[in-house]
Amino acid sequence: MNGPDIGIALPCAQWLEALPTAEDLCQRVVRAALEGAIEALPEGSLERVEISVVLADDAMVQSLNRQYRGQDKPTNVLSFAALEGEEDLPPVGPLLLGDVVLAFETTSREAEAEAKTLGDHLAHLLVHGVLHLLGYDHLEEADAEEMEEQERVILAGLGIADPYAVSPAS
Repeated sequence: MNGPDIGIALPCAQWLEALPTAEDLCQRVVRAALEGAIEALPEGSLERVEISVVLADDAMVQSLNRQYRGQDKPTNVLSFAALEGEEDLPPVGPLLLGDVVLAFETTSREAEAEAKTLGDHLAHLLVHGVLHLLGYDHLEEADAEEMEEQERVILAGLGIADPYAVSPAS
C-alpha cells in the first residue's frame, strides 16, 4: 500500500463541468487533511486509511440529510464516520474512516456569495468533512475553535486563504 485509498464518486456531472480538476483536487485535499491531522490516527496507520468522497447534487444530499439527520434540506457537506472511537480501530487491514458527501448547488452558491473560487470552497468543506471523520466536532465553542484552527493550518499548507477571515468592507 502507498498512502491512503481515497475513492471519488461523481454522481453529479456539474462538478466536472464547473471544476474539471475536481477529482485531483479531492485527492490532494483529503491527503493533506489526513496528514495535517495525523495525530488523530493510530501511529503508522495512514497507509491503511480508506475514505470515500461523493461529489453529489443538492437532491442527493437533501435525501441523506433527511434520512440520517432528520433535516429535510440540502447542506454543503455531510460526513458519515465508519468508526466511533479507538475501540473500533482494527489493528491490521484497511482502516475505513467513512464518507464525505458534498452538494454541488449549495457549495457553488456559497462560494459565489463569499467571493471564493469553487475549488477553494470545495477544499475547505472537504477538510472540514475529513476532520469530522477523524473525530473533530464543533458543538462546543472550544472544540469549534480547535477544529477551525486545524482547518486553517491544513488549508494554508495547500495555499488556500483562511476561510474564516472577515473580508474588509468594500
